Amino acid sequence: MRIRPTTGRARLALALAVLTGGGALTALPAQAAPAADGLSVQYRTSASGATADQTEPWFKVRNTGSSTVQLSQVKIRYYFKADSPTASYRFACSWAVRGCSAVTGTFGTLSSPTATADRYLEIGFTAAAGTLAPGADTGDLQLRFYQSNWQTLRQSDDYSFNGAQTAYANWDKVTAQLAGATVWGAAPEGNDPTDPTDPTDPTDPPGGGQTLFDDFDYASHTDPALSAHGWNVRSNSGGPGVPGATWDPSKVTFVSSGGNSVMNLETSTAGTGASTTQTEVLTKSTKFRNGTYAARVKFSDAPKSGPDGDHLVQTFFTINDLKAPMADDYAEYDFEYLPNGGWGEPSNILYTTSWETYNPDPWQAVNQHSEQRSSYAGWHDLVVTIDNSAITYYVDGQPFGTHDAQYLPERPMSINFNQWLIDLNGQTSTSPRAYDQQVDYVLHVKDQVLGPAQVAAKVAGYRAAGTGFVDEVPAS
Repeated sequence: MRIRPTTGRARLALALAVLTGGGALTALPAQAAPAADGLSVQYRTSASGATADQTEPWFKVRNTGSSTVQLSQVKIRYYFKADSPTASYRFACSWAVRGCSAVTGTFGTLSSPTATADRYLEIGFTAAAGTLAPGADTGDLQLRFYQSNWQTLRQSDDYSFNGAQTAYANWDKVTAQLAGATVWGAAPEGNDPTDPTDPTDPTDPPGGGQTLFDDFDYASHTDPALSAHGWNVRSNSGGPGVPGATWDPSKVTFVSSGGNSVMNLETSTAGTGASTTQTEVLTKSTKFRNGTYAARVKFSDAPKSGPDGDHLVQTFFTINDLKAPMADDYAEYDFEYLPNGGWGEPSNILYTTSWETYNPDPWQAVNQHSEQRSSYAGWHDLVVTIDNSAITYYVDGQPFGTHDAQYLPERPMSINFNQWLIDLNGQTSTSPRAYDQQVDYVLHVKDQVLGPAQVAAKVAGYRAAGTGFVDEVPAS
C-alpha cells in the first residue's frame, strides 16, 4: 500500500482509468433441464500405462438434446480406486477450449466401494464456461490428477480408466449429470451420482489447484508456527500512513470469535505521529499470481475505545514491488475500507482497485477501481479472481467490480492485511483511541477461478477435515 493524495478528489482525478465493468463471472439464471435434453461424454487418455505419475482423463462433452445447455449445470464423474485408504489427490487442468479457469475439479468418496472404485473426480464448470448449443461439444478438456505426495499411482484397476482409448470415443464408464439428473453413463454398482447416500467425504480436504489456506489459529505474534507458515508481522518503519508512525507487531493478536480463532490487527493514535501505531501482516514469499484470493474480514466503523473520526484504512490486498517509477510490471489488487472517509471522501466507502503502475513523486497513478459509498461494518467475505482476461471482485457473494486485462499481473505478488491512518485530519483530539480489524481466514487457489460459493465450500472442507493450514503453492 502507498500514500494516496489526500486533498479534494485527487484519488479519482489522478486515476488514468476508472471504468467499472460488469461481473464477468456472474451466475446465469438456473434453468430446469427439459426432458428432451441429453449429453454424451467422449473420453481418451494421454497416460495409458498401468501405472503413471498422474492420471490424464481427457473429455469432450456433447449436447445431444434439442435445447441449449448451461454448462454450469453439468457435472462429470470419473471413478477410480484410491492407491491407499489415506491417499489424497490434487486436480489440475492442463488446457481447455473453454478455458481452464472455467473448469473445476473436486474429489469425493463413494458410499458403496467396489473392487475398482472407492473415489471419484467430479468435473464442473463455472458460469464463465457459457452454454452448449444442440449438437455442439465443449472441445478438449485436457485434465489430470495426481497423488498429493507425487507417488506413482496405479490406474489399471480404476473403473473409468481405459488405457487402450487414446482417441476420443463415447465412454459410458463416466457419468454426466444435467441439472442434477443423470443423463449419461453408468456409475459403479450402488453408486448412482444422484443417490443422496453418496456424499463427498466431509473429512477429505477439498481438491483443486495448489492452495494456500490459513485459519489463523496461533497463540500470538511470536508463535513460531506463524513464521514457519510463511507470515511476516511487520515491524520496519516506512509508509503508508502518518509520518512518524510505527508498525507494532505486539498489536497483532489472535482471539476467539464465533468459535473460530481470528487474527486481530489494532491501530491506535493520540493525535500525533509519534503516538500512532499501525499493523500489517504479509506473506514472506511473493509467489502468488493468477487464481483466486479470498478472506473473511471484519471491518469496523467505530473505535473500540476513544473518540471516532480518524481517516482509517482497513485492507486485504496483493502486491509486488515497484522497481522504478511507472514501471509497467508492478501489480496490486486491493480491498480498502475507509470507515470515516479520506482521500477527499466525506464518509465511509469501500474501494476495490487494480493497479498497473504509479509514480510516487510527483504523484501519478494508473489504475482502475470500483467503489460503494456505504457502511461495511461487520464480517464480509472478500474474493478476487485473476485469470488471463480480467480481475473480478466479489463482496459477500455478489460481483463488486470487474477490471480490464490491462491491469493483469506480470509478476508474482505477496498477500497482505494492514490497518493504517491516512492522516490525522479526520480527528484532531489528543485523546487516545484504538481501532480493530479482524481476519478469520485467507485462501489462495493457484490458477483456478472459483466463485464465492466454491470458496465457501473449499474453506468448509478444510475446517471439517481439521486442516488449519496448508501451503501447496510452489515458490515462484
